[in-house]
Amino acid sequence: MMKETDTHRMTKQPHQRPRRPGYAKDLLDVAAMPRKQIDDLLRLAASLKTKQRRSTPHRLLPGKTLGLLFQKPSTRTRVSFEAGMNQLGGHALVLPMGDIQLSRGETVSDTARVLSRYLDGIVIRTYDHAVVEEWAAEASMPVINGLTDHSHPCQALSDLLTIQEVKGRLKGLTLAYIGDGNNVANSLIEAGVKMGMRVVAGCPAGYQPDQHVIDRAIVEAETTGGAVEIFENPQVAVKEADVIYTDVWISMGREREQARRLKILASYQLNGRLLQRAKPDAIVMHCLPAHRGEEIAADVLDGPQSVVIDQAENRLHMQKAILVQLLTRQKGR
Repeated sequence: MMKETDTHRMTKQPHQRPRRPGYAKDLLDVAAMPRKQIDDLLRLAASLKTKQRRSTPHRLLPGKTLGLLFQKPSTRTRVSFEAGMNQLGGHALVLPMGDIQLSRGETVSDTARVLSRYLDGIVIRTYDHAVVEEWAAEASMPVINGLTDHSHPCQALSDLLTIQEVKGRLKGLTLAYIGDGNNVANSLIEAGVKMGMRVVAGCPAGYQPDQHVIDRAIVEAETTGGAVEIFENPQVAVKEADVIYTDVWISMGREREQARRLKILASYQLNGRLLQRAKPDAIVMHCLPAHRGEEIAADVLDGPQSVVIDQAENRLHMQKAILVQLLTRQKGR
């Protein structure tokens, strides 16, 4: 039986308005999303990307305002949401923590309920996953997880878009994640298995993805045809992979562990030798920012099999799809 953890959604409060059945109000984790919702997002993101490439107007959110509350530094998440909202005809409002009353002790409950009267949605990038759960429980507007220490759902969803573009499908592919089993690894497992992929993690002991994420994915795989496998040996993990993915070894908030992490993860570098173990047409992915010479060799990151820049671009298109899907489904306030 699955144990209750602090990453599960909190019970919605009575002041929240009912939503149409099918999709959740918020986007906190990929695991909580129905398969149809992800399929719809992939189709919508591809359509929006085509419209942008053709300079076709797609102002689907006129008059909407999105809040961006970031407690961690950000380049791709912040810029893609801010630019995306503007391209959709809406407005993005950055809310620096030091400039709002949360920094002086106002409760999340009071802040969330008030901002729900001002905004049409909010993206939150923070440390503790319980923070975005509390926001979702208290706010009547959609709450989007822009990254927590537990998960990075927007990244994983945009990665599905990139893989589908390059490979033409998702189901049946093998995605090998190498290195630190962090928040990105958690979300990739959730997303990949839900779409019928085989997700393999090659991580040292003590640095593997969260066990409850793995356990839940194993159950999910029984109905999707996907699979999740965990290895300590990176050479075994990447064998015959269609996609090889890595991320930084020192995530935000882990800087004090730098020396120990560099030593333990040194043999997990994604380099040419490791890439040769995968399929000849395997693609290389990294969510950026990258530390060349640490988790990935420069010649691999910049090499012909790398799709990292396309991957980064697709953050914009998937973020726009998420905004359209969530912000156009709101009831009148």
